[in-house]
Amino acid sequence: MKHLLLFGLLTVLFSACSKDDDVNYGPIDDQLIQDYLKDNNLEASKHQSGLYYKIVTPGTGDRVNPNAKVTIRYTGKLLDGTVFDSGKLNDTSLSSLIRAWQIGIPLLKVGSEAILYCPSGLAYGSSGSRSIPPNAVLIFDIKVIDF
Repeated sequence: MKHLLLFGLLTVLFSACSKDDDVNYGPIDDQLIQDYLKDNNLEASKHQSGLYYKIVTPGTGDRVNPNAKVTIRYTGKLLDGTVFDSGKLNDTSLSSLIRAWQIGIPLLKVGSEAILYCPSGLAYGSSGSRSIPPNAVLIFDIKVIDF
């Protein structure tokens, strides 16, 4: 009985240690983004959160309020260029969006166009979502229509 209990305990410990949730993807994602930018001869600014962004068109007026409801057009891609989603969000609360957007969109103004390079921890993390694999670094082309 003791052997079975010990075996069960060891099995739980080893399986817990092998979970992707235990891996800190921050440095891995950061390196993937830096490599992507370098390989594609792109420049982007790095936010303290780990989000990289490039403001393509500055827009006008005030920056988006972090508590605002926004109307935006977007295209989401994986690092390999695979488009997983695109569309328009109308009058959507920033607080209901992924963390990368909660950080990146307030850097923008109405009419701004930007590219967000999102580490997995600021996107869908280890869960992924539909056609987004777990721990995926994502790229979003965003245009702020209104807020």
